[in-house]
Amino acid sequence: MVEKGLVRRVQGAEDVCLNYEPSLPLRKVQPPEPGLGQGFGQSDQRRSSGYYQRILSESLLKTVMEVAQKVEHILKDPENSLVVLSGCGTSGRLAFLIATSFNKALKDLNKQPIYTYTIAGGDKALFTSQEAPEDDPALGMSCLKKVCEGKKQVLFIGISCGLSAPFVAGQLDFCLQHLDVYTPVLIGFNPPTQARSDPIPGCTLTFLQVVQRMQEAASQQKASVISPAVGPEAVSGSSRMKGGSATKILLEVIVHAAHRAAFAHQSITLQSIREHMDVYVKCLDLTYAQSENMAAMINQLEKDYNDIRGFVSGGYGALANKEGPLTSLGSEFCISHEDFLSEILPTLNEEDTVVLIYTEFDDQSEVSTMATRVRAKNCKLHTIAHSMEGGAAVEKVAMGAIHKLMLNAISTGAHVLKGKIYQNYMIDLQVTNSKLYRRATRLLQVVPLALLTLLTGCSLAKLHKFQK
Repeated sequence: MVEKGLVRRVQGAEDVCLNYEPSLPLRKVQPPEPGLGQGFGQSDQRRSSGYYQRILSESLLKTVMEVAQKVEHILKDPENSLVVLSGCGTSGRLAFLIATSFNKALKDLNKQPIYTYTIAGGDKALFTSQEAPEDDPALGMSCLKKVCEGKKQVLFIGISCGLSAPFVAGQLDFCLQHLDVYTPVLIGFNPPTQARSDPIPGCTLTFLQVVQRMQEAASQQKASVISPAVGPEAVSGSSRMKGGSATKILLEVIVHAAHRAAFAHQSITLQSIREHMDVYVKCLDLTYAQSENMAAMINQLEKDYNDIRGFVSGGYGALANKEGPLTSLGSEFCISHEDFLSEILPTLNEEDTVVLIYTEFDDQSEVSTMATRVRAKNCKLHTIAHSMEGGAAVEKVAMGAIHKLMLNAISTGAHVLKGKIYQNYMIDLQVTNSKLYRRATRLLQVVPLALLTLLTGCSLAKLHKFQK
């Protein structure tokens, strides 16, 4: 069972992690958690508690307010202006999500879209890991210059949860050299002093130096740094979890506050920012009240878990990514409901699990038809459904946070049960960039079995089977 078996693999990591390298950034030092669903919940809730420097501290909320006001200014005068969101991996995917979803909101209002995104590795990285481009600061700079060509005013928001991504560092460095056009904003979740100090491959620049220059520019109101210490991840270094959730919350609060100010005449104030943040606190409560149900879903994945695929109604048309449909790259890039029905549904059996996610705003007949066809395959079916009383715009936006939190818990739990996690270390990884190289070298010092997994490509579960 998840609550007993799985959590034992997460608990106990504190002593190993703290005794080995007490100077690790806060995001990588993991306290024991009492249970999977509950544990992730309490880990997430540290974002708004006093356990570390708070994300709800007045100084941070003031910075959030100031960035929102900069977005509002561009919304009111969009000519030759742009808001660029950028990151690697999960951070880049969230940059894409925010940019495309709020551009859609602008189009619905017959307003000019002002958002765009860059992600290391291009749109392919929205679906599969593209680690090598993350190490290239020159690539980051060239991607930024390309999307901003001809613009006279650019608000650039670079996201690097660990204050370490070279791709983003190159973009911030470029912005700092052209402050007449660019206003850079950095979002990360370590104290600025813990930004990576190792030289970036291929140049003498370090992320720490970029952060220090960002802080100097911020003191002159030419840049902004948002870097609350949100605390450790339940799985060390897995920034798609808490770091990703915090990123999503901050970006949505910033952009939504700007939209309300520009189009609904609701002034951006510290109080309005706090109230928006409070909606996400409720999201945490709602999500982790379902811990037992999430644990039940994860337990069903334990025996035959192989992979997790996601499909979206409308496919690439709904996604609105810059490079358009990527289906020619392979089956893993087929993402529409039609793709699911034609390629995946015929292969399902009683060992498979399907989770349908929908809201009251979706086509209920489509959901019902999909559920009927899935049940006919005798596989396990679960639904995550949301109903927002009153339908307030801010609550509609926050529904995505609930989806993310639940899917994080389910997918991460499945990976743990598959044997891809030892204590709270990710040991099933390929050394494909500098970040993963450093992670692998740390693993070899603290997790003996990690050497075998790295050399053989076997999961922890397979190694235990061989040992027997």
